Amino acid sequence: MSLARDISRKGLYLLAIFLCLVNVFSAFSQENPESAKTQEEIPVLSASPTSEQTSLPPDEERLAPEQKASSDSGEVNFSTSAISLSPAEIVTATQALSVVATSTTASSSANTDSALPKEEKHGYFNEDRRNVLVIVAILIALVAFFTYRAQRGKELFIRRISGLSAIDDAVGRATEMGRGVLFVPGIMDMDDIQTIAGVTILGHVAKKTAEYNSPLFAPMTRSFVMSVAQEVVKQSYLEKGRSGDFRADRINYLTDDQFGYVAGVGGLMNREKPAACFYLGTFYAESLILAETGHSVGAIQIAGTAEPSQIPFFVAACDYTLIGEELFAASAYLSRNPREVGSLKGQDISKLVIIFIIILGTVLMSVSQSEWGEKSGGMQKATEAFMDLLKAK
Repeated sequence: MSLARDISRKGLYLLAIFLCLVNVFSAFSQENPESAKTQEEIPVLSASPTSEQTSLPPDEERLAPEQKASSDSGEVNFSTSAISLSPAEIVTATQALSVVATSTTASSSANTDSALPKEEKHGYFNEDRRNVLVIVAILIALVAFFTYRAQRGKELFIRRISGLSAIDDAVGRATEMGRGVLFVPGIMDMDDIQTIAGVTILGHVAKKTAEYNSPLFAPMTRSFVMSVAQEVVKQSYLEKGRSGDFRADRINYLTDDQFGYVAGVGGLMNREKPAACFYLGTFYAESLILAETGHSVGAIQIAGTAEPSQIPFFVAACDYTLIGEELFAASAYLSRNPREVGSLKGQDISKLVIIFIIILGTVLMSVSQSEWGEKSGGMQKATEAFMDLLKAK
């Protein structure tokens, strides 16, 4: 029965993935309702004059007798005699403008119709985007494969991250010195992915402080982050059987102002003198101020952010620094949850596949444009086929 349930569960997972892919690629192939409307014909005023109004006698019949004679001899003599025209031969200004407008409108309408792109109707799938389907399917398959292996007890290798490995040592050092632990999850709200990663690490740190009975201080710059952090820390203390030691007043809200918050955290550091400080989240100009204040009180400091402009300051002033994606890998690294570890491993292999494709494309383009590649028709054909495979039409 357990095997049948396992197979049915995987079948539902694959069905859900397939339906998601169908919805995504059917959205690509749907026609734009605005462009699907037929072009409205431009109303043209049929104010062109009738054949009776526009038919004029030949020029020679219009000329006076004196002008006919002069035209034959090559001399031009002007006479004062008036040329009599019938009312049917007179073209008024209104009729002339209507003729020009009708001709111009007809020509512009023909040019507009010829300039409009012809709409291509696709079926249920857009055949020009099959390469996107193949790449997404490969990435999903890699993540699903490694997640399956991790759930089956297969040990997946994750390289050692010094900053995360030092968390337990930092909390233990603070306990030995009889001082507290300070945790700052950045200055952004919960809609920021770095803040989510920081709060996740806060849960692991709270378990260690509950186990070692060390005070934990976590001042917040957003009220919603404060509420989430209180629940996370409370759950961590509850899991360790130390729910009575949880103090919500130590996970408090200071202010939304950037430098006002930094001033409040700096004052807390000088009063409590924590032995371990963690800065894990989104930081900007306040990063060096926090790190220098922590260094002045003699704390061991572990920092991590995905902001490239602030990483140098943390590297210079802190003992350990998580750079970029190491911050996002912290949850899987610390919890060793099979699903998280398998997902992390699958994403790493997917990145290797993408890097390999980029390197292969670069080599093919470089070789095909060399002297040997220009002489070899097979290399150019292979390069064109490879680029057509990756290019979305």
